[in-house]
Amino acid sequence: MIDFNPETGELKLDEIQKRILAEVADLHSVPEGAYNIRSNSETAGRVTTANIDIISKEDGSGIDIRIKPGTKFESVHIPVVLSKSGLKEVVYNDFYVGEDCDVVIVAGCGIDNCGNQDSEHDGIHRFFIGKNSRVKYVEKHYGSGDGAGKRILNPGTVVNLDENAVMEMEMVQIKGVDNTNRVTTADLAAGSKLLVRERLMTHGDQVALSSYEVRLNGEGASADVVSRSVAKDNSYQKFDSKITGNAACNGHTECDAIIMGNAKILAIPQLEANDLDAALIHEAAIGKIAGEQIIKLMTLGLTEEEAEEQIINGFLK
Repeated sequence: MIDFNPETGELKLDEIQKRILAEVADLHSVPEGAYNIRSNSETAGRVTTANIDIISKEDGSGIDIRIKPGTKFESVHIPVVLSKSGLKEVVYNDFYVGEDCDVVIVAGCGIDNCGNQDSEHDGIHRFFIGKNSRVKYVEKHYGSGDGAGKRILNPGTVVNLDENAVMEMEMVQIKGVDNTNRVTTADLAAGSKLLVRERLMTHGDQVALSSYEVRLNGEGASADVVSRSVAKDNSYQKFDSKITGNAACNGHTECDAIIMGNAKILAIPQLEANDLDAALIHEAAIGKIAGEQIIKLMTLGLTEEEAEEQIINGFLK
């Protein structure tokens, strides 16, 4: 279990837990503001504030996070760490954000599996965001460990935006997750806005499925869903994004992907217009790294492998 040193304010973690928390939540010490840290299926640490309350669900299946109206420039961290092989859990977290808020929510899960059994975390997050509020949501996934057991993460996200609310979502999975099935749905009221930036890399025999369904229900609602991904070796990716315009609205979805080795990528952008003034656009591009890019970097002294890495890092920023 994670513990804290009240004198220094530092997290008391073993090296594996420290590394995972740093990867998924940029945490090296006790975070400012509210937090709930979950380690190996147990609550390892929790702090609430005057404006942000964290309450365990009565059935023990997750937590409710309640943010008071008018709360601004505060944050809540809810990272999850699994460092034991064979653990499998489903957690339901609900976020209730009052009107006129401006907050940052940092989630994410890291699995270190050095055993032979699969480890799996399925996190279901529901957001109810009040009028005129702005939320930045960061969700990072990370896997490590040299065991034969898989590292499996299946996040589900449900977003409900009230009038003129804004949600920015940063969804990142760069390393070590063997299987993932990310499902995100969103309903937007008049004047609300959803921005999604997904960054994903797979390698080996990894499989990553990513699905977004956004419904623009109110006049002036808008959505911009953009995915950038790299698929290496024998990995497989599927990106399925659908935007439905049910009013005078604006929607854009885009998938840019680099394919390497024997990888496979399937991109399925979809648009549905149910209103004369629904303006919807989709884009998709899949291709390999251009040879001239690699040659140019190699003339600067990089090896071919280093040149590829530089290009990928820049692409996924």
